[in-house]
Amino acid sequence: MTSQVTTGNEVDDVIRDLKKIPGFAAYCILNNDGIVIKYENMSYKIAVHHAHQVLSLTGKASKYIKDLLDDNEVESIRLRTIEYEMIIAQHGNFTVIVTQNPSKAGDKKQGVDEKKEGEEKKEAP
Repeated sequence: MTSQVTTGNEVDDVIRDLKKIPGFAAYCILNNDGIVIKYENMSYKIAVHHAHQVLSLTGKASKYIKDLLDDNEVESIRLRTIEYEMIIAQHGNFTVIVTQNPSKAGDKKQGVDEKKEGEEKKEAP
């Protein structure tokens, strides 16, 4: 009985820490059957929609990673769109989905000396 209380407190601590991160928007916790257990800052309909899509994605990602790389497993997935960034992490029988606002997530503007991926740094004549 005490292990369940401790686990609940650990989950609450993690959620509290997540909320302190700049750009945090919402979270959803679900079990491996896709049942939404806890969510905040999103409607239940959106939480269920994310749960369905994420379980499908994580299942496929895990299958393909195991096929390609024998001893590796997918621990987390990070998706970034124009609207938000989604971080998905599975632990045991539960999955946590966190969404962030990418403009507030501490993005660093590329400076003059930095190069974009796939570009070479140009030398001044």
